[in-house]
Amino acid sequence: MITEGKIIKIAGPVIIADGMKGTQMYEMVKVGEDRLIGEIIELEGDTATIQVYEETAGIKPGEIVESTGGPLSVELGPGIIGSIFDGIQRPLETIKIESGDYIERGVDVPSIPKDKKWTFKPLLSVDAKVEGGDIIGEVQETSAVLQRIMIPPNISGTLKSIVPQGQYTVLEDIAEVETESGIEKIQLMQKWPVRKLRPYKEKLDPGIPLITGQRAQDTFFPVAKGGTAAIPGPFGSGKTVTQQQLAKWADADIIVYVGCGERGNEMTEVLKEFPELEDPKSGKPLMDRTVLIANTSNMPVAAREACVYTGITIAEYFRDQGYDVALMADSTSRWAEAMREISGRLEEMPGEEGYPAYLASRLAQFYERAGRVTTVGSEDKISSVSVVGAVSPPGGDLSEPVTQNTLRICKVFWALDASLADKRHFPSIDWLQSYSLYVDSVQNWWMNIDAEWRSNRDLAMVLLQKESELQEIVQLVGPDALPDRERITLETTRMLREDFLQQNAYHEVDTYCSPQKQYQMLQTILMFQDKAIEALERGAASEDIINLKVKEDIGRMKFIPEAEFEVKIKEIQDKIVKQCSEV
Repeated sequence: MITEGKIIKIAGPVIIADGMKGTQMYEMVKVGEDRLIGEIIELEGDTATIQVYEETAGIKPGEIVESTGGPLSVELGPGIIGSIFDGIQRPLETIKIESGDYIERGVDVPSIPKDKKWTFKPLLSVDAKVEGGDIIGEVQETSAVLQRIMIPPNISGTLKSIVPQGQYTVLEDIAEVETESGIEKIQLMQKWPVRKLRPYKEKLDPGIPLITGQRAQDTFFPVAKGGTAAIPGPFGSGKTVTQQQLAKWADADIIVYVGCGERGNEMTEVLKEFPELEDPKSGKPLMDRTVLIANTSNMPVAAREACVYTGITIAEYFRDQGYDVALMADSTSRWAEAMREISGRLEEMPGEEGYPAYLASRLAQFYERAGRVTTVGSEDKISSVSVVGAVSPPGGDLSEPVTQNTLRICKVFWALDASLADKRHFPSIDWLQSYSLYVDSVQNWWMNIDAEWRSNRDLAMVLLQKESELQEIVQLVGPDALPDRERITLETTRMLREDFLQQNAYHEVDTYCSPQKQYQMLQTILMFQDKAIEALERGAASEDIINLKVKEDIGRMKFIPEAEFEVKIKEIQDKIVKQCSEV
């Protein structure tokens, strides 16, 4: 039933309308003569408080508010991959064709193309028993993504009809399912409310790492598939490039990139670069398996609050098809600022630093939708949604509420350090502040690469911790006052920092490093430490060891192509043994 109310109060993106009896919480409404998109966020009697997802300038009291009968939902089906949406799933490229570079208020365009025909290939036959999540057919959406057409989660019964292979739009009926309550028609597209978690059978323990090809993340602070990670860092510390590297190289089938309240020029870089990037796995464009959601800082603030839900719902939809999905949210601080602004307009009691009291629970609701799960359906599919959220603390202050609440939820903390970025050390992950709680979970996977992975990683971490203590002494009395053994340690940690942790995102070889190469590089540096200490104990001078020529080879090993690495690294290790024994 459609309800019509009238506006009685306007406060920026928040308006109050009366005569809204019969509507429900989080129902979508059309506001004013321009039919702006809004969402009911508070109900009292027949008065509704509505969050409007567009600019409200020019709206006046007395204008009509019309209910739609359903919550804010996204359209899920062929046509999503390769698209660039705004925060409420309006396709920006279609809007540009219709209304130019600026989004006009009240613009109403379909989220996914309704007139385009897709080649549907049925996989089940009539009279098959089906339940929510079962795959009934396929559509080759892009060169990289085979869209699996599923029975919606809340339907189960007997397949009464299914169309033959052919071309169909997303609105045409392709199958009919006889349920206890009657016949349900199935289309290529389904709708799902953004704030509602898509169901799954079971959430599994994280045990497989999400390989990113970045040495600092994979070896030192790994994130598991279905895990959550936070990247806090001040302006200019490399958050966006770090997330772009993860989007490019992460071991995921589908990438969902949410630009939430970021500056327009940063989002422009993403929108320009991503369509031009080549997918290293397939050689095809990276956009063939990517969905971009852009809600820049000058776009309506309320839509920013919705964009992360839009992103995570799309991610869950592909997870249900059996894909591993990685979602990048850049940045959750801007999302929290949108919540703070809306909360202020609602005159709610402010919490710490003006953020609403429910900040922690909203962050938790978002991150908890990540996970490695057994999907619904008669066939068990194991898939995952991994979430990496950037946090932009004002002035780089990691003690502010958004960072602290994120840390309580996320199990991986990649702290970016502005001083490392100033030294051109990228990724500028501070190895002393960062941590990962997945190290024990993914240990068995890494042990298959090599049994000494855990001991080598832990030893490298101990050495880097020791370096920070020794640096304080060096600043006081100079490096010459250190014992020979400690000078060797400082040389090893310099190699760990410059030759292992530092990685060039723009170098054709160094931009991605396989797990095997990462392990052998780390093993080689620690081997230098062992052989150097042995040489010291035989009476060699620390100065001679520090000046060994093999150090140049160690410094260049990250630029050795994967195909040649096995042979070249053996040569470097042989040189370490030979030169340390001769010194």
